[in-house]
Amino acid sequence: MSATLDRADFADLVRDELGIDIAETELDRPFDALPGWDSVHLLTLLSLLEKETGTPLSLPDFLDAQSLASIYELVTR
Repeated sequence: MSATLDRADFADLVRDELGIDIAETELDRPFDALPGWDSVHLLTLLSLLEKETGTPLSLPDFLDAQSLASIYELVTR
């Protein structure tokens, strides 16, 4: 992910590509507290972010993540 992608841009990506209505301030909410979230969204997000970054990402790390903020940290570290 480009260094210029901040949390707000990440929230926009989730909202636009996955249809999950979330604000930057809500990224720390656990997945089970996100309306409409399911495991297919996690796999879709992994694929989107790999395409966006051009870098393979760790599926086990994604599966261990507890929130979108965790995913953001995995991708931007």
